[in-house]
Amino acid sequence: MPRGKWTNHKGRSRRFTNPEELEEQRKREEQERRWKKNNRGDDESSSEEEEKPATKGDKSNSEDETESESESEEESDDNKKGVAGLIQIENPNRRQLKAKKLATLNETLDTAEPAQLSRREREEVERQRKKLHYQKLQAEGKTDEARADLARLAIIKQQRAEAAKKREDEKKEKEMAKIQKSAEMQKALGK
Repeated sequence: MPRGKWTNHKGRSRRFTNPEELEEQRKREEQERRWKKNNRGDDESSSEEEEKPATKGDKSNSEDETESESESEEESDDNKKGVAGLIQIENPNRRQLKAKKLATLNETLDTAEPAQLSRREREEVERQRKKLHYQKLQAEGKTDEARADLARLAIIKQQRAEAAKKREDEKKEKEMAKIQKSAEMQKALGK
């Protein structure tokens, strides 16, 4: 018996479910599903037989049945869960969802005036428009900042070109110095 208030589960042997038990459980569940499906099917078929006592030749009666079926479907859609189905609520703030036709929506969109924006929205739109305009001017090089950047770039390009020319001159001088040294060494060896 473990000491203390709680038991320690470390080191205990584990119990695994037997595959045969799992298979039996799966079979039982499948049988229950079949039984429920069969019982539902029996209930529906018996109720359908009671609802359809009409003969094949009686077309008007079958039309009445289809109308009554569509009405019952509409009633079932209107039925609500709980107490809401019993009480009719007249809430003036409740938004009624109505199906709208596409043609009427297109007409209302064409004739509708643009919605009035709030002050904050107008300011945001104006700010974005100004930002885009500034970026366009910046790209064209028409702003003071862009001109300063371009001047800085021109100076940097010039400095880099001078540095490259200077390196090239130094490289040529080194090559000339090497050639002169090799010529002097050949003279010295040739004597």
